[in-house]
Amino acid sequence: MAIYNPKSLKAEEFINDGEILDTLKYADENKDNLALVDEIIEKAKLRKGITHREASVLLACENEEKIKEIYALAEQIKKDFYGDRIVMFAPLYLSNYCVNGCVYCPYHLKNKHICRKKLTQEEVKAEVIALQDMGHKRLAIEAGEDPVNNPIEYILECIDTIYSIKHKNGAIRRVNVNIAATTVENYKKLHDAGIGTYILFQETYNKKSYEELHPTGPKHNYDYHTEAMDRAMEGGIDDVGLGVLFGLELYRYELAGLLMHAEHLEAVHGVGPHTISVPRIKAADDIDPDEFDNGIDDETFAKIIAIIRIAVPYTGMIISTRESKSVREKALRLGISQISGGSRTSVGGYVEEEDEDENSAQFDVSDRRSLDEVVRWLMELGYIPSFCTACYREGRTGDRFMALCKSGQIQNCCHPNALMTLEEYLMDYASPETREIGEKIIEKELLNIPKEKVRNIAREYIEEIKKDGKRDFRF
Repeated sequence: MAIYNPKSLKAEEFINDGEILDTLKYADENKDNLALVDEIIEKAKLRKGITHREASVLLACENEEKIKEIYALAEQIKKDFYGDRIVMFAPLYLSNYCVNGCVYCPYHLKNKHICRKKLTQEEVKAEVIALQDMGHKRLAIEAGEDPVNNPIEYILECIDTIYSIKHKNGAIRRVNVNIAATTVENYKKLHDAGIGTYILFQETYNKKSYEELHPTGPKHNYDYHTEAMDRAMEGGIDDVGLGVLFGLELYRYELAGLLMHAEHLEAVHGVGPHTISVPRIKAADDIDPDEFDNGIDDETFAKIIAIIRIAVPYTGMIISTRESKSVREKALRLGISQISGGSRTSVGGYVEEEDEDENSAQFDVSDRRSLDEVVRWLMELGYIPSFCTACYREGRTGDRFMALCKSGQIQNCCHPNALMTLEEYLMDYASPETREIGEKIIEKELLNIPKEKVRNIAREYIEEIKKDGKRDFRF
């Protein structure tokens, strides 16, 4: 029987089923122990995080006053680490060919009526230009697992194409990659191609459920999939993104597993996850989310987000257009720091709207607003939409980023960079209404840059963006 060891490189030891079950039992026994709950909340106020066991106690706690305290603390920690900045991105689906049998995903091999598509390099170019014309600077590329149709060489060629396209004032400055678990050699190739974050969702940390949900294909191998981040780190990728698909397994089990994975990365590599995503299972081509009996309501979802934020205060948290405007609004307050806007989850969906009988989407989009509408909405809520990619391009990744983030020093770069990239967006892409709101926010937020020297330089750069058409300043 496997023994729990966060420093182990074996999946069943760092995500240990016995430890998770003991943790859930401990949480049940202590959910009404308000002295312990208070102790955990006090520890969380130090902004250095809490353990998977402590977080599980807070998740199990049903005391309304304590839940309010947890929410207020999550809100404060989000503000302390990320200010009012919200990073913008879009997914780009390259191919939905897939050899796996995942029962929650319409790309599964047995689905014979979904429209299978794979972008040519010319089509990748057209999609990227469409995304640049919206104003996007950061993409997350997605592809099914298929060694024949989507080999690593195809992914690398697509990355090269994406980075090569300069259209008007547009440029994709950061390409994050969400593809299947692969080898150290392939991770080295992705690293050398200049990717940002490597993202891989675990789907579920429960090994038995995982194997049932992935009955066929290479993804069936739980250990190989769960150990992928260690291989990515070995391949030189120091920014990795975790996530589970909430609704497949009991959410309390998933939260414990997710935080154990973060603790494992810290213990072994000295750097935790750069991002954590919180997708919930949604309807898609032949997928009915009601067939999965572990769905969570919006209030439970909000509580999970708040607890992840206080447990892993330094991590970026991502919410996609799977979620509605109202759900995303609450999630932003409680911990989310990155959102997508104007997203399409179909292959080639930015250039052409699909007919219903040509559906190639991975899931149904709930928030269908344009990027301009999302940017304006964020600013009306008091947030600063940021298109910044400076840390990645200045080499502030991995442990260098984490050291700056944990100390709060990152704020000296992030706030002015957010304002400068927002100004670029306003000048090049925004509607007149959005521009008017944005200019007022930038003027107000310039005053919140603590260092006078940085503030003055940022103001000069913003004037050059507006009057001289210059782009891509960064601290």
